[in-house]
Amino acid sequence: MVGEAAVRAGCRFYAGYPITPQNELPEYLSARMVELGGTFIQGESEVASINMVLGASATGARAMTSSSSPGLALKQEGISYLAGQELPAVIVNMMRGGPGLGNIAPSAADYFQATRGGGNGDYRTPVLAPAGCQELVDMTFLAFDLADKYRTPVIILGDGLMGQVMEPVVFPDFIDLASLPRKEWVLDGCKGREPRAIFSMLLNVNVLHKHNLDLQKKYDRITDQEQRWETIMTDDADLAVVAYGTAARIAESAIEELRSEGMAAGLFRPITLWPYPTPPLRRLAERVKKIAVFEFSMGQMLEDVVLSVGDRAEIYFYGLPGGIIPTPAQVAEFIKSAAHGDGEVARRIEV
Repeated sequence: MVGEAAVRAGCRFYAGYPITPQNELPEYLSARMVELGGTFIQGESEVASINMVLGASATGARAMTSSSSPGLALKQEGISYLAGQELPAVIVNMMRGGPGLGNIAPSAADYFQATRGGGNGDYRTPVLAPAGCQELVDMTFLAFDLADKYRTPVIILGDGLMGQVMEPVVFPDFIDLASLPRKEWVLDGCKGREPRAIFSMLLNVNVLHKHNLDLQKKYDRITDQEQRWETIMTDDADLAVVAYGTAARIAESAIEELRSEGMAAGLFRPITLWPYPTPPLRRLAERVKKIAVFEFSMGQMLEDVVLSVGDRAEIYFYGLPGGIIPTPAQVAEFIKSAAHGDGEVARRIEV
């Protein structure tokens, strides 16, 4: 789904290295890119692959790579270079268990890595968190557009379960590559014009100082303009569950069951994990009594919820460290525990 969406969105360069549970994507593109006259490269490593993407991006191509958790860790230096050189790229992470090599079971423990800038330096990357297959398709198109608009790497953050599930989707038509805005900054030869360069090392401290300030202005624009979220059944809710990705789908099923029992619960789903949709969550926290955070990690998104909510509402948490996927009934028990404040399942977070 991501592979077909990528080529329809204009991607004509992919470089990556095999790792479960995202191997279906490079497997698909290894044939599809050839059909469309694009370039597919299985690099000798994740490090090589991200730098190939950097090179392709510098020439103006819509370029992409993908991996899973420890593979993304190896790509962090290249992502930092992409951010510093203001080069667009799309990076897909179908998360697995960790730390270290971990296992291939679903997890969402790469939240900090994705949202805090996992490499060196003062940079951020937009992070999109789909909750299903149609969103995987739609957000692939969106990721390429955001990457070009802001000249920045963009991360699509899924999990191992999403990487293996099958659902029907509707694909948008192929975009016309000629219709994309011209990239005046690309390195495509200098015949008939002054030479240009894209620098990765700015030795002059004053130049680097200004460059980082300019990057921050860009990140401020992204924060102002690109926050995305969804609310479900929150208009009359006394308690709001905050969850993203696959966890949000499980939480929605649990909430529907609890609604049938008379509990006024709703769902707040961040779609951009960075920029995090703090203002709408803060407004919601001002009118509900309790916030219940559910995620496939041990409290990474929880930190952004605490920063957003503060002491406006009671915050409760339920997290899993990767690999074990709870049923909607188990999540419903967490929501009940948070509503009752009894601490049997939910952990009260002191702000």
